[in-house]
Amino acid sequence: MPIKNEIETALRAAFAVEQLEVADVSEAHRGHAGFREGGETHFDVAITAQDFAGMSRLAKHRAVHSALGADLIGRIHALSLDITP
Repeated sequence: MPIKNEIETALRAAFAVEQLEVADVSEAHRGHAGFREGGETHFDVAITAQDFAGMSRLAKHRAVHSALGADLIGRIHALSLDITP
């Protein structure tokens, strides 16, 4: 399964997602650290879920990283997060 799909599946399972966009932006990082042929190294995630209401920015990021798990996070070089309640 593509990493993009793994990210989407994990986030939908962990949160009551109202809106979710996951973009593989790896090609824009060609020649930079962490880039691998075939992509799946750099991702932009925009997620809206009431689960994040009242959380600090750090707590939101920690919640997303926890939902994705160490194995999945370990296969990604860069993850940009835009998180809103």
